[in-house]
Parts: sequence; C-alpha cells; structure tokens
Amino acid sequence: MMNLIIRKIPFIFGLMLVGLFIPMLSYAKETMSYKHYPWSFTGVFGTYDLSSVQRGYLVYRKACASCHSVQYMRYADLQQMGLTLDQIDKIAKEDQIVDGKDAQGKDFYRPATVVDYLPSPYPNTLIAKSVNEGKVPLDFSRYGMGMGQQADYIMAILMGYQNPPADFKSDQVGMVYNRYFPGHQIAMRSPLTQDSVKYTDGTAATIEQQAKDVTTFLSWTAHPHLIERHRIGIMMVIYMTFIAILILIVKRKVWSNVK
Repeated sequence: MMNLIIRKIPFIFGLMLVGLFIPMLSYAKETMSYKHYPWSFTGVFGTYDLSSVQRGYLVYRKACASCHSVQYMRYADLQQMGLTLDQIDKIAKEDQIVDGKDAQGKDFYRPATVVDYLPSPYPNTLIAKSVNEGKVPLDFSRYGMGMGQQADYIMAILMGYQNPPADFKSDQVGMVYNRYFPGHQIAMRSPLTQDSVKYTDGTAATIEQQAKDVTTFLSWTAHPHLIERHRIGIMMVIYMTFIAILILIVKRKVWSNVK
C-alpha cells in the first residue's frame, strides 16, 4: 500500500500544479488581454514625443495630482520635457511648499521654487489613508517603469471604465467596475472626462488622447533621461564599430607579410 502511494506521488503533485496554474492562466488571460499601442519611447531607438509629455503633465495636474504624488521629481526636472526655467518657475509658484514652522508652531508655507520636489497632495500618510478608505494612493514617480508593457496597462485602466455586465456582482462597497483592473473592481473613479483640459497646441482633448498623453508623461517620469541614454548608446555603438573596423585594418596591415 505504501509503495502504491509513493508511486502515485508524482501524479498527485502534477495534478496539484495543474490545479494551481489553470486559475493563474485564466486570471492572466482575463486581466492582461488589453490593447497594445505603438509607443514612441519603446525599442532601442525609442524617444519621447515631448509635446505629448507636456500635454500629459497638464492632464496629471488636472486629473491626478489631487490624489497621486510624484515625490521623486523636482520642478527643475521639467526642463527634460522641453520647458524653460522661466516657464517652470511660473508653474512652481502655483504650488505651496511646507518649509518649517512659524512662530506659533504651525506649518509655514511658501511658494515652491525650481529646486523643490513636487509636493504631495497630503501632509502625511495618516491623512492620505483617512480620506482614501485606509489606503495611500500610489506615487507615480516610477509607476511607468515597465516601459511599453506598463504603458499599455496604464492606458487600459484609464480606458477600461464601463458599466458592469448584468451578471457581475461587486463584493466591496465604494468600488467601480473597470474591465482591465484585476478583479474588475477599483476604488478610483474615472479621472478623465471629455475636454476637461484645454491643450495650448490645439490638440483635441478626447478621453483617449488624454489617456495617451498622461501615460506618456508617467513613462517619462520613470525614465526622464531616456533620450539622452539612447543617444549615448547609439554613439557608443558607432564608436565601437569604428574601433573594430580600425583594429581589423591594422591587423591585416601588420600581418600581411607573414606567411
């Protein structure tokens, strides 16, 4: 009897693995089958459309900044998206930064400068939790680290708000239906509405356009030096190719008389 059980162990183990992976594959198929976009910043020669990055920053300020921070980003970093220091200074002065305590022991606020980090929408995590049902909203500084795949996911979430199917039942209070969010229940309401921002370059502010622009901006915040890195990489490839050809020519010249 014991020998029979021992011989059955691999079979039983295999059934357990199948039982484990089938739900995982089903979950992946359910949540990850979203549309893929031809983002300009993917690939070896990827680069950012800085106009889209600037529009995305405008969308972030309008639709996201009231909940989500970009705490690792300074105002001066906005130069990487093509803004001048004068433009950045005007943007910074619209925000107030806590800078110590006043004579009464209360927080002292001053206008932000280009060297400051962009402020969090909440003074501390306790307040953030108290107004968000016990959870601190995600920081967006590095949320776009996954490049194209992560950009597709962000885009899918922003475009995935819709009325739930008739047979869908929510098991959590205060959640809304999102086709692409894991479990299809998300606490964040749709942050984008048609023409909620006005683009200075005349681009139509459709929901999809806003989603593309803010997704590009979030990828840029995670990789603000992408263009420079790719430029250096291409120059290094050209340089190394030149050196390799030069070495080959010298080798043939040196060894040409050797028999």
